Amino acid sequence: MKTEKGEQEEPDSVLLRGIFKLGKISHDVLLTSNSVSWTPITPDNPTGERGSERGSDRVWLRDVFAVKVKRRRAAGQQTGGVVLGLCLFCSRRTGNTLQEVKVHLLNTSLSLCHTWVTHLKQLLTGNAHTHKQSVPRQLKVFINPGSHKKQSVLIYREHIAPLFRMADIHTDITITERKGHILSLVKECSLTQYDGVVCVGGDGTVAELAHALVLRAQLDSQRDPDSDLNPVQATLPLGIIPAGSTDIVSCSVHGVRHPITAALHIILGHLQQVDMCSFFSLGRLVTFGFSAMFGFGGRSLALAEKKRWMPPPQRRDYALAKTMASLRPEECQLSFLPANQTHMSGKCRGKKLVSPVSSDQSNAVHGVFLSISIMAIPSLSPHAPRGLAPNTRLTNGSAELITVGNASRSEFIKHLKRYNSQDEQSCLSFVETRSVTAVKLRPHGMVSCPGEGEEEATPSDQSESSFPWNIDGELVEMAHEVVVRVHPRLISLYGDEVEKVDSPTVSCSCI
Repeated sequence: MKTEKGEQEEPDSVLLRGIFKLGKISHDVLLTSNSVSWTPITPDNPTGERGSERGSDRVWLRDVFAVKVKRRRAAGQQTGGVVLGLCLFCSRRTGNTLQEVKVHLLNTSLSLCHTWVTHLKQLLTGNAHTHKQSVPRQLKVFINPGSHKKQSVLIYREHIAPLFRMADIHTDITITERKGHILSLVKECSLTQYDGVVCVGGDGTVAELAHALVLRAQLDSQRDPDSDLNPVQATLPLGIIPAGSTDIVSCSVHGVRHPITAALHIILGHLQQVDMCSFFSLGRLVTFGFSAMFGFGGRSLALAEKKRWMPPPQRRDYALAKTMASLRPEECQLSFLPANQTHMSGKCRGKKLVSPVSSDQSNAVHGVFLSISIMAIPSLSPHAPRGLAPNTRLTNGSAELITVGNASRSEFIKHLKRYNSQDEQSCLSFVETRSVTAVKLRPHGMVSCPGEGEEEATPSDQSESSFPWNIDGELVEMAHEVVVRVHPRLISLYGDEVEKVDSPTVSCSCI
């Protein structure tokens, strides 16, 4: 594995040196505290002519997650065997994707191989602390058996569990039985023996576990979640093995829907602190989450939940089409605290979306909206490679508030299509994007959408009705005013911050 472009190893002393074969060619192999490097040994040419030269190569120890002695064993033999050399198990990055690769260093000397393995394991243990990583040794794993066409258990057992075993990570696995099962277990069981928690499932599973971890941190700190507006950070990091239909949170920290990539981030201890939001209604905490949609996103999800008997893709497409056919805006009173920054982006560079203001100044808007989104993460997915909220980041302490005004159906479709393109939402006159730290939304009711030639909805006092919210892909019904606050770095996720999903572009399924 070649060194990354522009990356150079800091001067370091050689700890071990030996001759190993890579393939059929002998190499001079060097071990330092940062890497293993090898150079082919080229014999002198008696004629004086230069033979074909092979370049040196290197693997960085920060990308190595296991080292084993390589042996030849007879069929059925479990232990012992003839020593062949040693094998390094490494991670190689291509774009956002991580793949497992193996480097075979062949030498039949048992003492030499054991010496190298001992030194390498010591370095790998210390390397995690040197690079401020958190390499786990004990993990609690929750698997949603209904995710990914009910293949999530198989995905874990065939692709993820072998990697965890190779990295000497011990796991305690729970297969969930119902919605809310994770929350009840995390609130009650002891978590002190674990270095991290992993979920195998879609955005709903991720949302439930993330909320449970943050809520558990408040309870352990003897804080009242309903009254404390400054929650403490979750103590355990969360790893996400994607097994859903969109996997928005996973894509936002991995840049790709790839279970092996997610597992390798966990194994190597790559941690990314992430902002979360708290959602309050009537002075009580409803949930912690990463993103929320009100209006079109909430009503389409509510309709999809009524068709649970349908397969997920068909259910989603049906709900989107039906909600689009009866497109109606919601009348709302919207207040927000702008973040102290200005966004300049894309073709509309220079257009001020939010003027810098002090954090104690609030803005209020009363109007009708087709959609309101509040997102503390970019919300990347194959349907929106740049994200539903491309101007925010995982850990900038603010959320992106996107309001879509009362537009025609064709204009709203144009807005949706832009999530799958490079065009800026801010260039549409009926779309406003603001960077905020808090939002208060008071819904009043659904109003008619002019110019569509359909029957008008009768405005009514819906104070006693519930309004559907889509919070991290989960339907939450709330009848009253909702207050959303952004909390910086509230949870740590295994992964890296990415700019764009590197999977093939997928058309929006509602168009």
